[in-house]
Amino acid sequence: MDTHEPDDAPLDPAEGLAIVAAQRRRVQDTDIDDRVLFGTWGVLWLVGYAIQWWSAERSPTGTSTAPAGTAFGALMVVGLVVTLTHIGRRSRGLRGTSRSVGTMFGLTWFAGFMAQGLIVAGVVRAGASPEVIAIVANSLACLVVGLLYMVCGAMWQIRAMYVLGVWVIAAAAGAALAGTPSGYLVMSLAGGGGMLLGAVVAHVTRRRS
Repeated sequence: MDTHEPDDAPLDPAEGLAIVAAQRRRVQDTDIDDRVLFGTWGVLWLVGYAIQWWSAERSPTGTSTAPAGTAFGALMVVGLVVTLTHIGRRSRGLRGTSRSVGTMFGLTWFAGFMAQGLIVAGVVRAGASPEVIAIVANSLACLVVGLLYMVCGAMWQIRAMYVLGVWVIAAAAGAALAGTPSGYLVMSLAGGGGMLLGAVVAHVTRRRS
C-alpha cells in the first residue's frame, strides 16, 4: 500500500488567501507612497509660501524678510527629510535595482537643491536686485522639484506624479511672471494646493485599486 502523499495536493483556500495577502502587504511596504510625498510637500508649500507672501506684503522691497525666508527654508528641510526617510524605509531590505534607485533618487534631491543654492548665491554676488533674487531662487527650486516628479512619474509609471510635476513647473512659471509679492501667493495656492489635490487623487486611486 502506497502511503506517499502527492506533492500536488490542492492548497487550502484560506492558506492561498493568506499567501496573497502577505505578498500584497510586502509590495505595499516597499512601494513609494505618493500620498506621503504629495501631502507633505503640499502642506509645507501652502504654509511656507503663505508666510513669505505675508512677509513680502509688509516689506518695503516687496520681497520676504530674512525671518520668513528662514522659516520657509526650515520647512523645506523638513520636507526633504520626510522624503528621504520615507524612500529609505521603503527601500530598506531590497537588493539590486530597487535599492539603488531609491538611493539615487534621494541623492538627486540633495544635488538639485545644493546646486540651486549655489546658483542663487552667484546671483546675489552679481548684484541682482532683491526681487530678481527672489524670483530666481523660487523658480529654480520649483524647477528641480517639478522635473524630479516628472522623472519619477515616468520611471514608476505614476501618472498623477508626472502630472503634478508639470503643474509645479507651470505654477512656478506663473509665479515668476506675477513677480513679488503676488508670486508667493500663486505658489501657496496653486503649488501647495495642487500638491494637496494630488494627494487626494492618489488616495482615491489607491482605494479603488
